[in-house]
This record gives sequence, structure tokens and C-alpha cells, in this order.
Amino acid sequence: MTEQQQPDAPIVEVVRGNPTDEELAALVALVSEAYTTEVAGAVAEEKHISAWMSTRRPMRAPLRRDIPWGRFSG
Repeated sequence: MTEQQQPDAPIVEVVRGNPTDEELAALVALVSEAYTTEVAGAVAEEKHISAWMSTRRPMRAPLRRDIPWGRFSG
């Protein structure tokens, strides 16, 4: 019997012991609830960019750190 999984479906693999169906169901319910709580609380703040910051251009190109000071190599 071949069953297709969704690409984001979590995979549960028992590596030791012999859990019952009820124990696996409790584990999945607990992990799902913890994941849902984590996702709800993990909201990143949107960085506020003023009109001045969004339209400014760099004053000059960044300094090249690979060229020694004064272009002298020794």
C-alpha cells in the first residue's frame, strides 16, 4: 500500500520501544500544540523605514579591505 505524503508533512519515526497507538496520538497532539503556539508567538517586527532612508543613496563606494593603506604592499 503506497501512501503519498504532503511535502511539509512531519515524519515521525520510532527508533526505540513499542508505543501504542494512543501514545503516538498523544505525542502528535502535544507536538502539534507546541508548534502552533510557537508559530503564533514568533512574529517578527517589521522594520520601519522612513522616506529619507528609502530614498537615500550611498555617499561613496564601500572601502576595499583587500588593498593595503596607500596602495603600498610593503
